[in-house]
Amino acid sequence: MVSAVALAPAPTPAARRCAPPRRLSILGATGSIGGSCAQVIAASPGKFSVVSVAGGRDAAALARRAIELDAEFAAIADPDGYSDLKAALFGSGIEVAAGPEAVREAALRECDLLVSAIVGAAGLEPTFAAVEAGRKVALANKETLVCAGAVVMETAARAGAVVLPMDSEHNALFQAIGGRDHDTITMMTITASGGPFREWSAERIAAATRVEALAHPNWVMGPKVTIDSASLMNKGLELIEAHFLFGLEVERLDVVVHPQSIVHGLVSFADGSLIAGMASPDMRTPIAHCLGWPERIASGVRPPDLAALGRLTFERADLARFPALGIAVDALRAGGGAPTALNAANEVAVAAFLDGRIGFGDIARTVEKTVSAMHAAGELARPASVAQALAIHHIAGARARERFA
Repeated sequence: MVSAVALAPAPTPAARRCAPPRRLSILGATGSIGGSCAQVIAASPGKFSVVSVAGGRDAAALARRAIELDAEFAAIADPDGYSDLKAALFGSGIEVAAGPEAVREAALRECDLLVSAIVGAAGLEPTFAAVEAGRKVALANKETLVCAGAVVMETAARAGAVVLPMDSEHNALFQAIGGRDHDTITMMTITASGGPFREWSAERIAAATRVEALAHPNWVMGPKVTIDSASLMNKGLELIEAHFLFGLEVERLDVVVHPQSIVHGLVSFADGSLIAGMASPDMRTPIAHCLGWPERIASGVRPPDLAALGRLTFERADLARFPALGIAVDALRAGGGAPTALNAANEVAVAAFLDGRIGFGDIARTVEKTVSAMHAAGELARPASVAQALAIHHIAGARARERFA
């Protein structure tokens, strides 16, 4: 359980002064989380050293990030990027490798903290390898738990791994819970900004363009996460992640729309208390919390000025206009391999939308029909291993592609 790590004692001031730099590995170093990590590292000179960085296809961007962070090792997932990465890092002293095994090596190099920020199910295998090895993992890749949450968390408990939530919502919940008994929690709530379509009609949302869907009002994120935020699928995935992170059943998990994106998570307790995790909408805050944990380090972000904001508002999510959220909640209730299939179908559908092959409204329909068809076919047994989770993911991806091939 994630909550157990909150009970560990913080180091004394003298120990902090004498501590060597904390060694970090960053998977997904070229994405938005990787960029924010680099900013947090730069804000705390001498506190961190970077063991390894990994990226997907952009060799030039990975080389720049490796040099910026003075990394020891750089791995690119796409084998075709090896030559470009090697050339870009020639003479730097940074080791270079390519392919899935290279990313796995980046995850398994000795470090104090692994940042898991690869987008999508591609992050599952290297993240699981680090968990299995007993590493401390700052998890920004929600798909790891959506696809194989039970396997990952059970393995973490056996291996003595620590899983720190780096998503802003789960990080806020983690801080709000502290060391309190989870049995005293009556409700755990994550917030949604509502995205660019919060006030749109269902018809207008269904016909939204790529440009409109990518225009998030509060957050700067990668395209896949931004589309998920526009559909509210992101909140459904986050509820599934929260279920596995904190061990709460679906009846104690909720979503509210909060357009200001200041409150990221709320925890209600049996005595009637409600504790909110608040921060400016900037990923450097949860990143700094994880990189420094259990200490507090500078993030470069100012806390919210509540007087300047004037008011904070909350409203219920409209499942009629945002059906993806309801589909995700249904998958969480169904359990087994349903969340895994949900994630795969959504990845395929979002990619198809970004490529202009389907409409925005087709994303949720594709996901729902894919999960329903697999349930009817008896293909959604609970995955007992990462290999089984990936097999379900592969089948669901293929089923989804068949719908708009």
